[in-house]
Amino acid sequence: MTDRLAIALAQCNPTVGDVAGNAEIVRQVRADFSGRADLVVFSELMLSGYPPEDLVLKPAFQDELEETALALARETADGGPALLLPTPWRVDGKLHNAVLLLDAGEIQAVRAKCDLPNYNVFDEKRVFQPGELPGPVSFRGVRIGVPICEDIWTEDVLECLAETGAELILVPNGSPFDRMKPDIRLNLAISRVAAFDLPLAYLNQVGGQDELVFDGGSFVINPGGELAVQLPYFESAAALTVWTRGPAGWRCEVERRDQPTEGLEAIYQAMTLGLRDYVNKNRFPGVIIGLSGGIDSALSAAVAVDALGPDRVWCVMMPSVFTSDESLEDAAECARLLGVRLDDVSIAPAVLAFEETLAPVFADRARDITEENLQSRSRAITLMALSNKFGHMVLTTGNKSEMSVGYATIYGDMAGGYSVLKDVYKTTVFELSAWRNQDRPAGALGPEGRAMPENILVKPPSAELRPDQKDEDSLPPYEALDDILESLVERELAFEEILARGHTAETVKRIEHLLYIAEYKRRQAPPGVKITQRAFGRDRRYPITNGFRDAR
Repeated sequence: MTDRLAIALAQCNPTVGDVAGNAEIVRQVRADFSGRADLVVFSELMLSGYPPEDLVLKPAFQDELEETALALARETADGGPALLLPTPWRVDGKLHNAVLLLDAGEIQAVRAKCDLPNYNVFDEKRVFQPGELPGPVSFRGVRIGVPICEDIWTEDVLECLAETGAELILVPNGSPFDRMKPDIRLNLAISRVAAFDLPLAYLNQVGGQDELVFDGGSFVINPGGELAVQLPYFESAAALTVWTRGPAGWRCEVERRDQPTEGLEAIYQAMTLGLRDYVNKNRFPGVIIGLSGGIDSALSAAVAVDALGPDRVWCVMMPSVFTSDESLEDAAECARLLGVRLDDVSIAPAVLAFEETLAPVFADRARDITEENLQSRSRAITLMALSNKFGHMVLTTGNKSEMSVGYATIYGDMAGGYSVLKDVYKTTVFELSAWRNQDRPAGALGPEGRAMPENILVKPPSAELRPDQKDEDSLPPYEALDDILESLVERELAFEEILARGHTAETVKRIEHLLYIAEYKRRQAPPGVKITQRAFGRDRRYPITNGFRDAR
């Protein structure tokens, strides 16, 4: 039995499916703490990456995970730190989301996640079997509870651990970011510490995985609610924590306490990290963006430069006959501020060719949205041709307000590989752009000063697909639109509740209708970073064929 433990908390950035690469991260962290730590703890499903989705059902993948975990176990025979290694694990033919205690050359204990989340972005019941209520694991004579992520969101697992003698709690997590989540996690942990009078370490993953971003921000809470450790958000980090047993039980000594990343900076960092990991983990040389002179493409380009550096961001201006000189000037100035390559490829000849090709079929039909969409689709063909030829991924620039109501062209401006604004409302786009022009986030590779011209932030938004077009010709003012959309999408408010927020019945009915009929477009949209509590895609799953309307 010991009265002192040195525990290293490692919030790392694994890659789903890269078992060998993830194992090397584990080895490197363990080597870094050799001679200093008794135990190194990693985040949920560190060995496979999280979430592995249906990949984890593949027997060959399960075999590789098992072989690698056994190899890592054998390496602990060298007398160095033990490992708490989360990984998918087979027990009696059942696959679990588990954590292994590796020490003295062997797997000393296995604990399986009990409470498998099956809501919002989570569908673990699809691929894992739940474990039994666990007792603590014994390490150096200390009884350590190792609930996994969702296991602490209800009291049952911690109650079982406390009743079976757990002295401290180490929680591996794969908790994805949304703008409300950091405070929710911290308040939850404080409530659990208060309920069971046990210190708790909350260890979260960091990094981007498809539409999810894991923001790190791991922490330790002592009995009494004291914040003993706070690791940074949106970056890999590891900290050595020292735990001592006193008359009142175990406590973690106050160590590193980084300032939390909050508000607009947190949203911007999530967008940046999500894009960086999507591009790098999928081995794209860079991204290509249609730079229109508008705020959405300017912000997307700024995020891309901060994530990847200006040398990996290629912007293309694609003017039509309706593109204003102001837009051309703003796009050129934005590219100059960001230090990126900007090419000018006119779509006017392509649009004219399509119109001439279709003229016999269209006959005497008047010009309408069809001709507008020909412009957007000509731009998509241009960008995709450049992507095919040079390998850069097309970054789309549509925001959540537009995607919600279908104010986007399928196979046009929706065509691409990824979107950093997919879950960002237009009002937040303006706020983020103003913030980035004043602040350069930590780790950003873009310019110190302004990232986009001030004129882009103040001029009325326009798709410029017809003369003198403005977004508000087709949509309510964005302040009203975004409030209605948030009420419908994030909060699921009833029609009467939305009216009580000051909106007219006619407007709410129209926006609800547009939201529902645009579902088929969203199903074909590229993935994008989850920012809100209910993002389109993994999060909000509505039927395409849908006859329901609350606003009747």
